[in-house]
Amino acid sequence: MSLSASFRCTAGCPGSWPLDTVIYQCPACGELLEVNHDMEALKQQSGDEWKATFDRRWMTRQWPYGSGVWGKKEWVQPHLRDENVVSTAEGGSNLFWAERYGKSLGLDELWIKNCGNSHTGSFKDLGMTVLVSTVKQMIADGKPIKAIACASTGDTSAALAAYCASAGIPSVVLLPKGKISTAQLVQPLANGAKVCALDTDFDGCMAIVQKLAMEQGIYLANSMNSLRLEGQKTVAIEIAQQFDWDVPDWVVIPGGNLGNVAALGAGFDMLFELGLVTRRPRLILAQAQQANPLYRAYKAGYDNFEAITAGATEASAIRIGNPVSVRRAIRTLKKFDGIVEQASEAELAEASASADRSGAYTCPHTGVALAALEKQVAAGNVQPGQRVVVISTANGLKFTQFKIRYHESRIEGVTSKHPNTPVDLPNDYEAVKRAVLSGFDL
Repeated sequence: MSLSASFRCTAGCPGSWPLDTVIYQCPACGELLEVNHDMEALKQQSGDEWKATFDRRWMTRQWPYGSGVWGKKEWVQPHLRDENVVSTAEGGSNLFWAERYGKSLGLDELWIKNCGNSHTGSFKDLGMTVLVSTVKQMIADGKPIKAIACASTGDTSAALAAYCASAGIPSVVLLPKGKISTAQLVQPLANGAKVCALDTDFDGCMAIVQKLAMEQGIYLANSMNSLRLEGQKTVAIEIAQQFDWDVPDWVVIPGGNLGNVAALGAGFDMLFELGLVTRRPRLILAQAQQANPLYRAYKAGYDNFEAITAGATEASAIRIGNPVSVRRAIRTLKKFDGIVEQASEAELAEASASADRSGAYTCPHTGVALAALEKQVAAGNVQPGQRVVVISTANGLKFTQFKIRYHESRIEGVTSKHPNTPVDLPNDYEAVKRAVLSGFDL
Protein backbone atom coordinates (compact mmCIF):
# COMPACT_ATOMS: atom_id res chain seq x y z
CA MET A 1 0.00 0.00 0.00
CA SER A 2 1.08 3.56 -0.73
CA LEU A 3 -0.38 5.54 2.16
CA SER A 4 -0.43 9.27 2.74
CA ALA A 5 -1.86 11.89 5.08
CA SER A 6 -1.92 15.69 5.05
CA PHE A 7 -3.31 18.70 6.88
CA ARG A 8 -6.69 19.97 5.68
CA CYS A 9 -8.92 22.81 6.89
CA THR A 10 -11.67 21.64 9.25
CA ALA A 11 -14.05 24.16 7.65
CA GLY A 12 -13.53 22.68 4.18
CA CYS A 13 -11.37 25.33 2.56
CA PRO A 14 -9.38 24.07 -0.44
CA GLY A 15 -5.73 23.14 -0.08
CA SER A 16 -3.61 20.65 1.84
CA TRP A 17 -0.22 20.72 3.50
CA PRO A 18 2.33 17.97 4.27
CA LEU A 19 2.46 16.91 7.91
CA ASP A 20 6.01 18.26 8.24
CA THR A 21 4.78 21.79 7.46
CA VAL A 22 4.92 24.30 10.33
CA ILE A 23 1.25 25.30 10.20
CA TYR A 24 -1.57 25.15 12.74
CA GLN A 25 -4.50 27.07 11.21
CA CYS A 26 -6.01 27.49 7.78
CA PRO A 27 -4.40 30.48 6.03
CA ALA A 28 -7.71 31.30 4.34
CA CYS A 29 -10.20 31.27 7.24
CA GLY A 30 -8.19 30.80 10.43
CA GLU A 31 -9.94 27.55 11.44
CA LEU A 32 -7.92 24.70 12.90
CA LEU A 33 -6.54 21.99 10.66
CA GLU A 34 -7.08 18.25 10.85
CA VAL A 35 -5.09 15.30 9.57
CA ASN A 36 -6.75 13.82 6.52
CA HIS A 37 -5.85 10.24 5.56
CA ASP A 38 -6.12 8.65 2.13
CA MET A 39 -9.04 6.43 3.08
CA GLU A 40 -9.23 4.77 -0.34
CA ALA A 41 -5.67 3.57 0.06
CA LEU A 42 -6.42 2.28 3.57
CA LYS A 43 -9.43 0.40 2.17
CA GLN A 44 -7.10 -1.71 0.05
CA GLN A 45 -6.81 -3.81 3.19
CA SER A 46 -10.09 -5.20 4.54
CA GLY A 47 -11.42 -4.55 8.02
CA ASP A 48 -10.60 -8.12 9.03
CA GLU A 49 -7.06 -7.71 7.72
CA TRP A 50 -6.58 -4.54 9.75
CA LYS A 51 -7.86 -6.33 12.84
CA ALA A 52 -5.35 -9.12 12.28
CA THR A 53 -2.53 -6.61 11.79
CA PHE A 54 -3.35 -4.68 14.95
CA ASP A 55 -3.88 -7.84 17.01
CA ARG A 56 -0.55 -9.25 15.84
CA ARG A 57 1.26 -6.11 16.97
CA TRP A 58 -0.50 -5.71 20.33
CA MET A 59 2.18 -5.31 23.05
CA THR A 60 4.82 -6.85 20.80
CA ARG A 61 8.58 -6.41 21.27
CA GLN A 62 9.00 -5.42 17.62
CA TRP A 63 9.96 -1.74 17.33
CA PRO A 64 7.99 0.50 17.18
CA TYR A 65 4.79 -1.55 17.12
CA GLY A 66 4.69 -2.41 20.83
CA SER A 67 3.37 1.09 21.49
CA GLY A 68 -0.39 1.40 21.51
CA VAL A 69 0.01 4.35 19.14
CA TRP A 70 2.65 3.02 16.77
CA GLY A 71 0.95 -0.35 16.51
CA LYS A 72 -1.56 1.66 14.43
CA LYS A 73 1.13 3.57 12.55
CA GLU A 74 -0.57 3.43 9.12
CA TRP A 75 -3.62 5.16 10.58
CA VAL A 76 -1.54 7.76 12.44
CA GLN A 77 1.63 8.86 10.62
CA PRO A 78 2.33 6.66 7.59
CA HIS A 79 5.16 8.92 6.37
CA LEU A 80 7.22 8.69 9.58
CA ARG A 81 10.47 6.74 9.39
CA ASP A 82 10.90 4.24 12.22
CA GLU A 83 14.26 5.69 13.30
CA ASN A 84 12.52 8.94 14.20
CA VAL A 85 9.86 7.43 16.46
CA VAL A 86 10.16 8.70 20.04
CA SER A 87 8.22 6.26 22.19
CA THR A 88 7.90 5.21 25.82
CA ALA A 89 5.58 2.26 25.09
CA GLU A 90 2.59 4.58 25.54
CA GLY A 91 -0.92 3.27 25.11
CA GLY A 92 -2.04 -0.29 25.63
CA SER A 93 -3.66 0.87 28.88
CA ASN A 94 -6.01 -1.45 30.72
CA LEU A 95 -9.78 -1.36 30.84
CA PHE A 96 -10.68 -1.56 34.51
CA TRP A 97 -14.03 -3.22 35.14
CA ALA A 98 -15.51 -1.02 37.87
CA GLU A 99 -17.93 -3.79 38.79
CA ARG A 100 -18.95 -2.77 42.31
CA TYR A 101 -19.21 0.93 41.51
CA GLY A 102 -21.12 0.20 38.30
CA LYS A 103 -23.63 -2.01 40.10
CA SER A 104 -24.25 0.79 42.60
CA LEU A 105 -25.46 2.80 39.59
CA GLY A 106 -27.43 -0.09 38.12
CA LEU A 107 -24.84 -0.77 35.41
CA ASP A 108 -23.41 -4.24 34.88
CA GLU A 109 -20.76 -3.10 32.40
CA LEU A 110 -18.98 0.04 33.55
CA TRP A 111 -15.36 0.20 32.47
CA ILE A 112 -12.68 2.80 33.16
CA LYS A 113 -10.04 3.20 30.43
CA ASN A 114 -6.94 3.99 32.49
CA CYS A 115 -5.10 6.27 30.08
CA GLY A 116 -3.13 7.61 33.04
CA ASN A 117 -1.24 4.29 33.22
CA SER A 118 1.36 5.75 30.91
CA HIS A 119 4.94 7.02 31.08
CA THR A 120 4.17 10.49 32.46
CA GLY A 121 0.84 9.50 34.00
CA SER A 122 -1.66 10.92 31.55
CA PHE A 123 -3.25 10.41 28.13
CA LYS A 124 -1.17 13.33 26.81
CA ASP A 125 1.64 10.84 26.10
CA LEU A 126 -0.43 9.42 23.24
CA GLY A 127 -0.44 12.68 21.34
CA MET A 128 3.02 13.82 22.33
CA THR A 129 4.74 10.74 20.91
CA VAL A 130 3.31 11.65 17.50
CA LEU A 131 4.16 15.33 17.69
CA VAL A 132 7.72 14.96 19.00
CA SER A 133 8.47 12.09 16.59
CA THR A 134 7.31 14.25 13.69
CA VAL A 135 9.45 17.17 14.86
CA LYS A 136 12.44 14.87 15.25
CA GLN A 137 12.05 13.86 11.60
CA MET A 138 11.58 17.50 10.56
CA ILE A 139 14.86 18.41 12.29
CA ALA A 140 16.59 15.42 10.69
CA ASP A 141 15.35 16.66 7.31
CA GLY A 142 16.78 20.13 7.87
CA LYS A 143 13.84 22.13 9.28
CA PRO A 144 15.17 24.95 11.56
CA ILE A 145 13.31 24.03 14.76
CA LYS A 146 15.09 25.04 17.98
CA ALA A 147 12.53 24.11 20.64
CA ILE A 148 8.98 22.87 21.17
CA ALA A 149 6.69 24.97 23.38
CA CYS A 150 3.33 24.50 25.07
CA ALA A 151 0.93 26.12 27.49
CA SER A 152 -0.32 23.64 30.03
CA THR A 153 -2.44 22.94 33.08
CA GLY A 154 0.09 20.26 34.01
CA ASP A 155 -0.20 17.03 32.05
CA THR A 156 0.74 18.40 28.61
CA SER A 157 3.90 19.95 30.05
CA ALA A 158 4.94 16.67 31.64
CA ALA A 159 4.48 14.76 28.40
CA LEU A 160 6.23 17.36 26.26
CA ALA A 161 9.22 17.59 28.59
CA ALA A 162 9.66 13.81 28.81
CA TYR A 163 9.43 13.15 25.08
CA CYS A 164 11.64 16.10 24.21
CA ALA A 165 14.22 14.94 26.74
CA SER A 166 14.19 11.49 25.16
CA ALA A 167 14.61 12.99 21.67
CA GLY A 168 17.22 15.58 22.70
CA ILE A 169 15.00 18.52 21.69
CA PRO A 170 14.71 21.57 24.01
CA SER A 171 11.24 22.17 25.47
CA VAL A 172 9.55 25.29 26.82
CA VAL A 173 6.53 25.16 29.14
CA LEU A 174 4.19 27.99 30.18
CA LEU A 175 2.18 27.16 33.32
CA PRO A 176 -0.39 29.16 35.34
CA LYS A 177 1.43 29.95 38.57
CA GLY A 178 0.00 28.19 41.63
CA LYS A 179 -2.79 26.47 39.71
CA ILE A 180 -1.36 22.97 39.13
CA SER A 181 -0.39 20.16 41.48
CA THR A 182 3.13 19.89 42.84
CA ALA A 183 3.62 16.56 41.07
CA GLN A 184 2.68 18.13 37.75
CA LEU A 185 5.10 21.03 38.29
CA VAL A 186 8.00 18.76 39.22
CA GLN A 187 7.71 16.55 36.12
CA PRO A 188 8.82 19.10 33.47
CA LEU A 189 11.45 20.49 35.84
CA ALA A 190 12.93 17.03 36.30
CA ASN A 191 13.04 16.45 32.55
CA GLY A 192 14.95 19.66 31.92
CA ALA A 193 12.27 21.87 30.37
CA LYS A 194 12.45 25.63 30.59
CA VAL A 195 9.43 26.22 32.84
CA CYS A 196 7.82 29.66 32.98
CA ALA A 197 5.19 30.13 35.71
CA LEU A 198 2.93 32.97 34.58
CA ASP A 199 0.68 35.04 36.80
CA THR A 200 -2.44 34.14 34.79
CA ASP A 201 -4.69 31.19 34.03
CA PHE A 202 -4.35 28.58 31.28
CA ASP A 203 -6.13 30.75 28.73
CA GLY A 204 -3.62 33.52 29.39
CA CYS A 205 -0.74 31.06 28.95
CA MET A 206 -2.32 29.83 25.73
CA ALA A 207 -2.55 33.33 24.29
CA ILE A 208 1.14 33.95 24.95
CA VAL A 209 2.40 30.60 23.65
CA GLN A 210 0.53 31.13 20.38
CA LYS A 211 2.46 34.36 19.92
CA LEU A 212 5.68 32.65 20.94
CA ALA A 213 5.14 29.97 18.29
CA MET A 214 5.25 32.69 15.63
CA GLU A 215 8.93 33.23 16.46
CA GLN A 216 11.42 31.53 14.15
CA GLY A 217 12.36 28.06 15.40
CA ILE A 218 9.63 27.62 18.06
CA TYR A 219 7.17 24.80 17.32
CA LEU A 220 3.75 24.68 19.01
CA ALA A 221 2.77 21.54 20.92
CA ASN A 222 -0.74 22.38 22.11
CA SER A 223 -3.76 20.48 20.83
CA MET A 224 -4.59 23.14 18.26
CA ASN A 225 -1.77 21.27 16.52
CA SER A 226 -3.65 18.34 15.01
CA LEU A 227 -0.67 15.97 15.24
CA ARG A 228 -1.54 15.54 18.92
CA LEU A 229 -5.03 14.32 18.11
CA GLU A 230 -3.65 11.62 15.83
CA GLY A 231 -2.11 9.86 18.80
CA GLN A 232 -5.07 10.43 21.08
CA LYS A 233 -7.52 8.90 18.60
CA THR A 234 -5.85 5.51 19.18
CA VAL A 235 -7.72 5.35 22.51
CA ALA A 236 -10.89 4.70 20.50
CA ILE A 237 -9.17 2.00 18.45
CA GLU A 238 -7.84 0.33 21.60
CA ILE A 239 -11.25 0.31 23.24
CA ALA A 240 -12.76 -1.51 20.25
CA GLN A 241 -9.82 -3.91 20.14
CA GLN A 242 -10.14 -4.70 23.85
CA PHE A 243 -13.82 -5.56 23.32
CA ASP A 244 -12.95 -7.98 20.49
CA TRP A 245 -13.66 -5.32 17.86
CA ASP A 246 -16.92 -4.01 19.22
CA VAL A 247 -17.69 -0.56 20.60
CA PRO A 248 -19.47 0.36 23.84
CA ASP A 249 -22.85 2.03 23.91
CA TRP A 250 -21.45 5.11 25.65
CA VAL A 251 -18.05 6.74 26.06
CA VAL A 252 -17.70 9.45 28.73
CA ILE A 253 -14.87 11.96 28.22
CA PRO A 254 -13.71 14.78 30.53
CA GLY A 255 -13.39 18.00 28.52
CA GLY A 256 -11.15 21.03 28.92
CA ASN A 257 -9.49 22.23 25.72
CA LEU A 258 -11.80 19.71 23.94
CA GLY A 259 -9.27 18.10 21.63
CA ASN A 260 -9.81 14.67 23.15
CA VAL A 261 -13.49 14.35 22.20
CA ALA A 262 -12.61 15.27 18.61
CA ALA A 263 -9.73 12.79 18.67
CA LEU A 264 -11.81 9.86 19.92
CA GLY A 265 -14.51 10.73 17.43
CA ALA A 266 -11.93 10.55 14.64
CA GLY A 267 -10.79 7.15 15.88
CA PHE A 268 -14.30 5.72 16.01
CA ASP A 269 -14.99 7.19 12.56
CA MET A 270 -11.98 5.40 11.05
CA LEU A 271 -13.01 2.13 12.69
CA PHE A 272 -16.49 2.44 11.19
CA GLU A 273 -15.47 3.65 7.73
CA LEU A 274 -12.78 0.99 7.32
CA GLY A 275 -15.10 -1.83 8.35
CA LEU A 276 -13.66 -2.87 11.69
CA VAL A 277 -16.90 -2.08 13.57
CA THR A 278 -20.53 -1.79 12.53
CA ARG A 279 -21.68 1.14 14.67
CA ARG A 280 -20.51 4.23 16.53
CA PRO A 281 -20.93 4.79 20.29
CA ARG A 282 -22.70 7.78 21.79
CA LEU A 283 -20.55 10.30 23.63
CA ILE A 284 -20.92 12.21 26.89
CA LEU A 285 -18.63 15.22 27.26
CA ALA A 286 -18.14 16.10 30.94
CA GLN A 287 -17.10 19.53 32.20
CA ALA A 288 -16.44 20.94 35.65
CA GLN A 289 -19.20 23.36 36.63
CA GLN A 290 -16.54 26.01 37.28
CA ALA A 291 -15.19 25.65 33.74
CA ASN A 292 -18.22 24.82 31.62
CA PRO A 293 -18.41 26.96 28.46
CA LEU A 294 -19.38 24.05 26.22
CA TYR A 295 -22.07 22.88 28.65
CA ARG A 296 -23.60 26.36 28.52
CA ALA A 297 -23.54 26.33 24.72
CA TYR A 298 -25.05 22.83 24.63
CA LYS A 299 -27.94 23.89 26.86
CA ALA A 300 -28.59 26.74 24.42
CA GLY A 301 -28.60 24.41 21.43
CA TYR A 302 -25.03 25.26 20.40
CA ASP A 303 -26.40 28.47 18.85
CA ASN A 304 -23.87 30.71 20.54
CA PHE A 305 -20.61 29.66 22.15
CA GLU A 306 -19.13 32.20 24.55
CA ALA A 307 -15.79 31.88 26.27
CA ILE A 308 -15.75 32.37 30.04
CA THR A 309 -13.21 32.99 32.77
CA ALA A 310 -12.89 29.57 34.37
CA GLY A 311 -13.20 29.42 38.14
CA ALA A 312 -11.17 27.42 40.63
CA THR A 313 -11.81 23.68 40.46
CA GLU A 314 -10.18 20.54 41.78
CA ALA A 315 -10.19 19.38 38.16
CA SER A 316 -7.36 21.78 37.39
CA ALA A 317 -6.34 20.19 34.08
CA ILE A 318 -9.70 21.09 32.55
CA ARG A 319 -9.90 24.57 34.08
CA ILE A 320 -10.21 26.16 30.64
CA GLY A 321 -12.72 28.82 29.68
CA ASN A 322 -11.79 29.37 26.04
CA PRO A 323 -11.08 25.92 24.52
CA VAL A 324 -9.29 26.01 21.17
CA SER A 325 -10.95 22.84 19.85
CA VAL A 326 -14.52 23.89 20.58
CA ARG A 327 -15.75 23.90 16.96
CA ARG A 328 -14.44 20.46 16.10
CA ALA A 329 -15.71 19.16 19.45
CA ILE A 330 -19.22 20.42 18.66
CA ARG A 331 -19.09 18.81 15.21
CA THR A 332 -18.07 15.51 16.79
CA LEU A 333 -20.77 15.63 19.46
CA LYS A 334 -23.45 16.35 16.88
CA LYS A 335 -22.27 13.47 14.70
CA PHE A 336 -22.21 11.03 17.62
CA ASP A 337 -25.54 12.17 19.12
CA GLY A 338 -23.57 13.40 22.11
CA ILE A 339 -24.57 14.90 25.44
CA VAL A 340 -22.71 17.55 27.45
CA GLU A 341 -22.99 17.38 31.25
CA GLN A 342 -21.38 19.27 34.12
CA ALA A 343 -20.28 18.35 37.64
CA SER A 344 -20.01 20.49 40.76
CA GLU A 345 -17.03 20.25 43.08
CA ALA A 346 -19.02 18.11 45.52
CA GLU A 347 -20.28 15.85 42.73
CA LEU A 348 -16.83 15.22 41.24
CA ALA A 349 -15.24 14.63 44.64
CA GLU A 350 -17.88 12.13 45.74
CA ALA A 351 -17.91 10.28 42.41
CA SER A 352 -14.13 9.97 42.55
CA ALA A 353 -14.27 8.68 46.13
CA SER A 354 -17.02 6.19 45.29
CA ALA A 355 -15.05 4.77 42.37
CA ASP A 356 -11.93 4.55 44.55
CA ARG A 357 -13.83 2.43 47.06
CA SER A 358 -14.45 -0.11 44.30
CA GLY A 359 -10.72 -0.42 43.52
CA ALA A 360 -10.04 2.49 41.17
CA TYR A 361 -7.74 5.40 42.02
CA THR A 362 -9.14 8.30 40.07
CA CYS A 363 -7.94 11.79 39.30
CA PRO A 364 -10.42 14.66 39.82
CA HIS A 365 -11.00 14.94 36.05
CA THR A 366 -12.11 11.34 35.94
CA GLY A 367 -14.32 12.28 38.89
CA VAL A 368 -15.97 14.87 36.63
CA ALA A 369 -16.68 12.17 34.04
CA LEU A 370 -18.02 9.75 36.65
CA ALA A 371 -20.27 12.41 38.17
CA ALA A 372 -21.60 13.26 34.70
CA LEU A 373 -22.32 9.57 34.15
CA GLU A 374 -24.18 9.34 37.46
CA LYS A 375 -26.38 12.26 36.42
CA GLN A 376 -27.10 10.75 33.01
CA VAL A 377 -28.03 7.42 34.60
CA ALA A 378 -30.40 9.27 36.93
CA ALA A 379 -31.88 11.10 33.91
CA GLY A 380 -32.55 7.77 32.18
CA ASN A 381 -30.30 8.41 29.18
CA VAL A 382 -27.76 5.75 30.18
CA GLN A 383 -29.68 2.58 30.93
CA PRO A 384 -29.08 -0.80 32.60
CA GLY A 385 -27.71 -3.34 30.17
CA GLN A 386 -25.67 -0.80 28.26
CA ARG A 387 -21.87 -0.94 28.13
CA VAL A 388 -20.18 2.27 29.28
CA VAL A 389 -16.52 3.29 29.11
CA VAL A 390 -15.25 6.28 31.10
CA ILE A 391 -12.00 7.81 29.89
CA SER A 392 -9.66 8.31 32.84
CA THR A 393 -7.22 10.96 31.67
CA ALA A 394 -4.56 10.91 34.39
CA ASN A 395 -3.13 8.83 37.18
CA GLY A 396 -4.62 9.59 40.59
CA LEU A 397 -1.12 9.66 42.10
CA LYS A 398 -0.62 13.07 40.48
CA PHE A 399 -3.38 14.43 42.70
CA THR A 400 -2.48 13.04 46.12
CA GLN A 401 -3.33 16.30 47.88
CA PHE A 402 -6.84 16.16 46.42
CA LYS A 403 -7.25 12.71 47.97
CA ILE A 404 -5.81 13.74 51.32
CA ARG A 405 -7.97 16.84 51.59
CA TYR A 406 -11.08 14.83 50.69
CA HIS A 407 -10.47 12.23 53.39
CA GLU A 408 -9.61 14.93 55.93
CA SER A 409 -12.80 16.81 54.93
CA ARG A 410 -10.82 19.89 53.91
CA ILE A 411 -12.19 20.55 50.42
CA GLU A 412 -14.11 23.81 50.52
CA GLY A 413 -17.81 23.33 49.89
CA VAL A 414 -17.59 19.53 50.09
CA THR A 415 -18.90 17.50 53.03
CA SER A 416 -17.04 14.24 52.48
CA LYS A 417 -19.36 11.22 52.54
CA HIS A 418 -16.60 8.59 52.59
CA PRO A 419 -13.77 10.03 54.70
CA ASN A 420 -11.15 7.54 55.79
CA THR A 421 -8.24 8.49 58.03
CA PRO A 422 -5.67 6.48 59.98
CA VAL A 423 -6.56 5.28 63.49
CA ASP A 424 -3.89 6.49 65.93
CA LEU A 425 -3.12 3.82 68.55
CA PRO A 426 -0.50 3.05 71.18
CA ASN A 427 1.94 0.20 70.68
CA ASP A 428 -0.39 -2.18 72.48
CA TYR A 429 -1.90 -5.41 71.11
CA GLU A 430 -5.18 -5.18 73.03
CA ALA A 431 -5.78 -1.65 71.74
CA VAL A 432 -5.08 -2.76 68.18
CA LYS A 433 -7.35 -5.81 68.57
CA ARG A 434 -10.23 -3.68 69.86
CA ALA A 435 -9.84 -1.22 67.02
CA VAL A 436 -9.65 -3.91 64.34
CA LEU A 437 -12.36 -6.26 65.57
CA SER A 438 -14.81 -3.47 66.31
CA GLY A 439 -14.87 -2.69 62.60
CA PHE A 440 -16.04 -6.14 61.52
CA ASP A 441 -19.05 -8.30 62.20
CA LEU A 442 -17.17 -11.32 63.59
